[in-house]
Amino acid sequence: MKPRKSFLLRIPPELYTELEAWAEQEMRSVNGQIEYLLHDAAVRRRGDRQRHANRKETNATREGEAPAEP
Repeated sequence: MKPRKSFLLRIPPELYTELEAWAEQEMRSVNGQIEYLLHDAAVRRRGDRQRHANRKETNATREGEAPAEP
């Protein structure tokens, strides 16, 4: 496994308090909760891109064009 990248994150105290409560509800550390949220957002973003690319490919095929390269 590759070593994890460390960096400083500055957030407002109110947001930290919300993240802390959320993390406690899900039995995670605040760091673990932030990592989970970022990972989930990245997966959803990749999925949106993939769906968008698939839609373009489908539309191009319907119009008789060659599918777009990813």
